[in-house]
Amino acid sequence: MISKWEEIVPKGSSTEIDVWPDLQMMASEVISRTAFGSSYEEGRIVFELQKEQAEHVMEVARSIYIPGSRFLPTKRNKRMLEIEKEIQTTIRRIIDKRLRAMEGGETSKDDLLGILLESNMREIEQHGSKDFGMTTIEVVEECKLFYFAGQETTSVLLVWTMILLCLHPEWQVHAREEVLQVFGNDKPDLEGLGRLKIVTMILYETLRLFPPLPTFGRTNKQEVKLGGLNLPAGVILIVPTILVHYDKEIWGEDAKEFKPERFSEGVSKATKGQFSFNPIWRGASNLHCTKLCDDGSKMAIAMILQRFSFELSPSYTHAPFAVVTIHPQYGAPLLMRKL
Repeated sequence: MISKWEEIVPKGSSTEIDVWPDLQMMASEVISRTAFGSSYEEGRIVFELQKEQAEHVMEVARSIYIPGSRFLPTKRNKRMLEIEKEIQTTIRRIIDKRLRAMEGGETSKDDLLGILLESNMREIEQHGSKDFGMTTIEVVEECKLFYFAGQETTSVLLVWTMILLCLHPEWQVHAREEVLQVFGNDKPDLEGLGRLKIVTMILYETLRLFPPLPTFGRTNKQEVKLGGLNLPAGVILIVPTILVHYDKEIWGEDAKEFKPERFSEGVSKATKGQFSFNPIWRGASNLHCTKLCDDGSKMAIAMILQRFSFELSPSYTHAPFAVVTIHPQYGAPLLMRKL
């Protein structure tokens, strides 16, 4: 992506680039290689299908719900079933190929799928039964989560970070100065990423203002009391992340403003110890994806800041649009200038 931009942008002048599709492709490539050790092309069909499925899901969510309607053979329902089958088949093919290689004595690859399968096989061997460990279907579901959570959260976080840095150029300057102080013009490394305090503050504030998941659901396993309500087990609770992130009682009167300094002493201090900052539904099942998103986003922003300055193009239209995650509806055309 960076190399592509360097070829497009001439030295000494700025060029308009819609960075949104490039960021999506970059995030897809990273999650494909990190999670599955495969190229973007091999996993491309999964990304495209999940993107289409997300659009259908949001259309259904915006429609008036009629009990039982999801079982009707409508055009959308039939397409959603087709998509699910295609995703299942594609991921299962990747898993079966890896399992055959591992059973043939090939060393497990150091990626998320390899770690997951190796751990699962070890669990089964220790107990001597397939009743322990995960089924193939459960592994497929975890892989779907790797694909969606890793690709979507990273690309969405990066595009809104770049847009906000255009709207607040003083923070773009501060972030670039920090990156150059830590890395110079060298390629960023993991050790150095941990020292990027300003960049981290900016990413957290972006996640607060534009959480990739504006809402998420949870099902309570046992009866709980919520305020004055008694909720029986099995109730689906929808958490409005974006409302919590804009709550003035939690964040202050400037809750709607971009102020990365609120995270200068970390998340716990900024939230006053409350569970009020949860942009990427940080559950146990997606810890790997969350870590990938954190490190991957810092790496990408650092490399962009090393090589480019950027501002909003006159053609940019601000239109956050929820397609499960929050997308820029009309893209993100920016004026990129090579440094």
